[in-house]
Amino acid sequence: MPDVGEGLTEAEILKWYVQPGDTVTDGQVVCEVETAKAAVELPIPFDGTVHELCFPEGTTVDVGQVIISVNVGGGAAPAPEAPVAETAPAAAAPAPAPVEEDEQPKGRQPVLVGYGVAASSTKRRARKAPAGTAPAAAAPVATAPAVSAPAVSAPVAPVAVSVPEQLNGHAPAGAGAGGRPLAKPPVRKLAKDLGVDLATVTPTGPDGIITREDVHAAAAPAPAPAAEAPAPVAAPAPVVAPVAAPASVAPALVSTDARETRVPVKGVRKATAAAMVGSAFTAPHVTEFVTFDITRTMKLVEELKAGKDMAGLRVNPLLLIAKAVLVAVRRNPEINAAWDEAAQEIVLKHYVNLGIAAATPRGLLVPNIKDAHAQTLPELSASLSELISTARDGKTTPAAMQGGTFTITNVGVFGVDTGTPILNPGESAILAVGAIKLQPWVHKGKVKPRQVTTLALSFDHRLVDGELGSKFLADVAAILEQPKRLITWS
Repeated sequence: MPDVGEGLTEAEILKWYVQPGDTVTDGQVVCEVETAKAAVELPIPFDGTVHELCFPEGTTVDVGQVIISVNVGGGAAPAPEAPVAETAPAAAAPAPAPVEEDEQPKGRQPVLVGYGVAASSTKRRARKAPAGTAPAAAAPVATAPAVSAPAVSAPVAPVAVSVPEQLNGHAPAGAGAGGRPLAKPPVRKLAKDLGVDLATVTPTGPDGIITREDVHAAAAPAPAPAAEAPAPVAAPAPVVAPVAAPASVAPALVSTDARETRVPVKGVRKATAAAMVGSAFTAPHVTEFVTFDITRTMKLVEELKAGKDMAGLRVNPLLLIAKAVLVAVRRNPEINAAWDEAAQEIVLKHYVNLGIAAATPRGLLVPNIKDAHAQTLPELSASLSELISTARDGKTTPAAMQGGTFTITNVGVFGVDTGTPILNPGESAILAVGAIKLQPWVHKGKVKPRQVTTLALSFDHRLVDGELGSKFLADVAAILEQPKRLITWS
């Protein structure tokens, strides 16, 4: 798993496009992974034949772990067979390393789309074992690779059966007597939280590394006691048994019993949750509302749809609302700012990267239109269409979600009148657009049916005081009430 940068340390494998035995070429996309930012495709950096997929779909993998091994060149294929032929020395069993992706060609290296590569390697140094215990230390580690199993099955057997009852049916780890089990810091923390002794965990990762799945498997109740224990022990097992199966993290939904379902929080949804918590408890939120007659804007939408200037472009109320926001920002530039906590400064932005909150199958995404303030109405329409379609297809890049200065969230598409939106981290304000409904309204001294909507503006009170927030919201409503102000105020 390549280093994707930006503080991201793991990614979830969404889909494999190849299987063992398939031929791959340099630059071919072999899998799709999801980071906390977005879903991206991962290309292979060399030619060869797929030897093994180290993790199934749905698995969250730490950066630096080997996810696929490939036989490169004509003579690389027999490499995994060499350790199997040498049945005498057990320590030689973990030798499938030559086919692992750790040893990459000196040319290109695997990268996620849009990112650079990390110069570091995941290859580990050989560990020293206490005198006289080297074969025993290496044997459990060698049980993980399928190709090595025949070579070490005989010497490992006495060790594997000596502790199953103490480990809930899980075999011990392969660190050796007195040795420290191999595991990354996040895995060690997980084991500490779950109360799992890493010395009792069987590693299944490359080079004998203990993975998250190994820790979850050790923490989960094993089904073995149900088969060999008396009847009273087997009675409560049916309710808990389904928990042990999903320890591989492959399924998206983890069901604990007939009345509850647990859904792992990871990827984009996990990052969004953390960002919203940080925003809600860092920035003092204030929300103001305005309800107004938007009938004239709705009529303008229909006129633009029929006009030649906007032919082939998507024209809807959100387009004119976005344009109204840009005009209002020009009239109230202090609303477009950010709070620098480290420097204790207010950073005024002289550009508008307009974010549009989009609901996708992977959770809430907020990509933004770069320099939206400089775009004409047709250009803004094209940008909105591309942004929304890309987000719904799950192809939004991390770069598209960075650098936003102001966000619009359209809750009206769900029939909701309004809401109190939470600020996107790093921004000073967010506008929620409610449903546009036909309602009785006083128009020219008479009650008539008019198109009415409600806008809600949440802002950071450290940056925006009540006067500024009220002026900005009133300007947006005034433009949409009388859309000719798009011309006179521009």
